[in-house]
Amino acid sequence: MKKIITCLFAFIVMNSAFGQGHFEVGSNVIGAGIGLGSSYGSGYSYGSQTPAINFQYERGIWNVGGPGIISLGGYVAFKSYTYDYGYSSYNSKWNYTIFGVRSAYHFNGIPSNKFDVYGGLMLGYRSISFSNNEPGYNYNYNYGGSDIILVGFIGGRYYFTENFAGFSELGNGIAILSLGVTYKF
Repeated sequence: MKKIITCLFAFIVMNSAFGQGHFEVGSNVIGAGIGLGSSYGSGYSYGSQTPAINFQYERGIWNVGGPGIISLGGYVAFKSYTYDYGYSSYNSKWNYTIFGVRSAYHFNGIPSNKFDVYGGLMLGYRSISFSNNEPGYNYNYNYGGSDIILVGFIGGRYYFTENFAGFSELGNGIAILSLGVTYKF
C-alpha cells in the first residue's frame, strides 16, 4: 500500500511540473470519490467493510496574488465496517460519517490547463454509530460518538476535457487515498 501511495504521489508531483492549475476565482467543482486505506474498521479477520465514499464541492473565492487561488467548499464521506463473530449469525456494525468545511490553495504557476494541484485543511464533524444484533448484548462499551477533526490534504486533478477531471487526494479524512471524478462548472 505504501508503494502505491508513493507512486501516485510521485505521479501527481511529476505531472504537475508540466501542468497548471485549472482553477480560477468563480470556478465551481463537484466530485465523488472512493477511498482506499483507512484505520476505520481494520485489523479483524471476520470483518467486512465498504469502501469509503466521499462527495465534495469547491468554489474559487480569492486570488491571493501570485500563482494561486483559495477555494472554500464542503465535504461529506461515509464508511461502514461489520464484524461477524464467526461462530454465529451475530455481528457488530460501525458506521463512520464525516461532514466538513474545507479550504485549499490551488497552485496555478505551471503552464498547462490540464492540471489542478492543491493542498488544504478541512474542519469536520466525525460521527461514529455502533449497533449489535446479539440478543442480550449489554456490554458497557461505547463504540459510538462524535468529535471535531482537523485534517490536512493534498491532491491533484487531471482534466480530460475542459470540465471533466479525474482526481487523487491524500489525507482527506475518511481514507488515506481517495480516487474519483470531478466536474467543473
